[in-house]
Amino acid sequence: MNATTIDWDRANYRYLSAALAVVRGILENHTVSLQNQSQAKNHENLQQALQEAAAAMPAPSALDRVCKMFRLSSFESDLLLLCAGMELNGDFAKLCASVHGDPQRAYPTLSLALATLPHVHWDAIAPNAPLRHWRLIQIGDGHALTLSPVRIDERILHYLTGIQYLDDRLAGIIEPLQEVSELVPSHQELAERVAAVWSQAQKINSLPIVQLCGIETISKRAIAAKICQLGGLSLWVMPAQVIPQAPSELDNLMRLWTRETILSRCALLIDCNELDSNDTARLNAIAHFIERANGFLIVTSRERIRLPQRLVVSFDVHQPTIKEQGVVWQDALTAIAPQMNGQVKTLIEQFNLSAATIRAACAEAAGQLAQTPENDITEILWDACRVQARPRLDELAQRIEPSGDWDDLILPELQKQILREIAAHVRQRSTVYNNWGFAGKGGRGLGISALFAGGSGTGKTLGAEVLAHRLRLDLYRIDLSSVVSKYIGETEKNLRRVFDAAEQGGVILLFDEADALFGKRSEVKDARDRYANIEVSYLLQRMESYPGLAVLTTNLKSAIDTAFLRRIRFVVQFPFPDTAQRAEIWRRVFPANTPTADLDALQLARLNVAGGNIRNIALNAAFLAADAGEPVQMKHVLRAAQTEYTKLEKPLTDAEIGGWI
Repeated sequence: MNATTIDWDRANYRYLSAALAVVRGILENHTVSLQNQSQAKNHENLQQALQEAAAAMPAPSALDRVCKMFRLSSFESDLLLLCAGMELNGDFAKLCASVHGDPQRAYPTLSLALATLPHVHWDAIAPNAPLRHWRLIQIGDGHALTLSPVRIDERILHYLTGIQYLDDRLAGIIEPLQEVSELVPSHQELAERVAAVWSQAQKINSLPIVQLCGIETISKRAIAAKICQLGGLSLWVMPAQVIPQAPSELDNLMRLWTRETILSRCALLIDCNELDSNDTARLNAIAHFIERANGFLIVTSRERIRLPQRLVVSFDVHQPTIKEQGVVWQDALTAIAPQMNGQVKTLIEQFNLSAATIRAACAEAAGQLAQTPENDITEILWDACRVQARPRLDELAQRIEPSGDWDDLILPELQKQILREIAAHVRQRSTVYNNWGFAGKGGRGLGISALFAGGSGTGKTLGAEVLAHRLRLDLYRIDLSSVVSKYIGETEKNLRRVFDAAEQGGVILLFDEADALFGKRSEVKDARDRYANIEVSYLLQRMESYPGLAVLTTNLKSAIDTAFLRRIRFVVQFPFPDTAQRAEIWRRVFPANTPTADLDALQLARLNVAGGNIRNIALNAAFLAADAGEPVQMKHVLRAAQTEYTKLEKPLTDAEIGGWI
């Protein structure tokens, strides 16, 4: 607290005391039946003391601010002071009891105020008048409005004494956001643009809502904090989910917050990043609050929210540029691994991270390096980036821990070669697109997309796992059957959330069951058919622009329209394994630690099933052998095969199992 603040506090207390003394004098005079000359002179002295206290104020007093901001008349101001005096001066209770003529009624009432205070006007106590509308006073229970106890609101009482704080009734709903992170230049420029918009808007008394859109929550908050810092505003944050739906609760919250904006220079950030688009009632309540709340208001959301009743200026918040990410990386790495600066390019090419996420990844890497200094810092940072990019995707898709390698894929050499080409495209995309200039020819078609087609159990998911393992990238499985929605527009929204979250880490996306969305392009007979084609087009469009690898799987390639296939870069057909391939799968299906005895891979290969079924049979046989306390033998595989065939609803023939045991 500086000297100027201390001087104001002292002067404000003196002024408030003088104003209370004037009201107290009015009550004292009312208790005397005949006002004599000395009492009139005393009133003049009190008024003179008040004027002297006002002259000594280095800035407007809290009382004057309240009267000006809420447009209080002199009677309303005196009524407010009457209630404040009850809390701050013990004489007021005795005087109220004396005026009432009842020692049990030692409190202010509206009838007392109307009978004693000057410049009375009845409409001052109406519900829509400032004192009651803004909850400056509270009327207690009683048999009549004018006979009920009247109290000053605690927030207003403390404000008059010079104490500034957020109303307790907003605690837990609205929280402060004070820390201002260092912004990258593009975000700093955006903050300055928004601050300038607000600055100009105040001059014409037309303050717009500011809407910050994008997927990066931390960056949007940092920008909002900088905007408020530039404008001399404190910033408070409220999750949109806590906005009540009941009209009375919504009105109370809106009134309390609007009062806060009047009492202090503050702005409110409403966080709409995690809204459920299907919760119509809550969305309506949120829109109602946003459109009717006054003051400086910032709304953060993934996509633009339509607010037709208010002036809104919207800004898209993008990730830092590649150059800006490089600067943040170098600054963050200086303390822990300055030798890594030359290898930052590899991280930037793979991970499109915000400044806050880069710093978090470096902090995580520093912790690991302190524990295991012998480890490779490059690998530690790579894995730290993967971890930091995960949280949002974990809410939208299933992360698969890749464990397979090229040797685990039992496929014809042609299919393996195509998979290796896919891996090469992912590794070298920055070189070809950026260094060799292909990106300058247009952004369309730069995404790496693949279709894995084949029957169930032929290795489509394993193929994606192998790619993720070799490229050291996360693999996320998205079941398209759960993404597709019957509500028009919801499928695109679900897909948008997946791709937006995935772009930060360049993960491999595995869209399973593509048949749920793709199919022969049918004749458009109704709106649902038209939107089904739009959904497919949207998915392909995002796959074409996605900076990582997106894989579609299907059991029936022929069901997919050839027009769609042309937009997919790679198509890999996973054939049903022949006898030699099945034998090879059987040779590798049991881990090295599994005890086996007299297993014949050639005999087992006669089982006419795909690799996924072979794994199920092997696993079931291992449990049977373990329960019997024996190594895995042909008899255990036979029992497991019978169980698997029953599940598949197909007969187990003598040609397949003849001569096993």
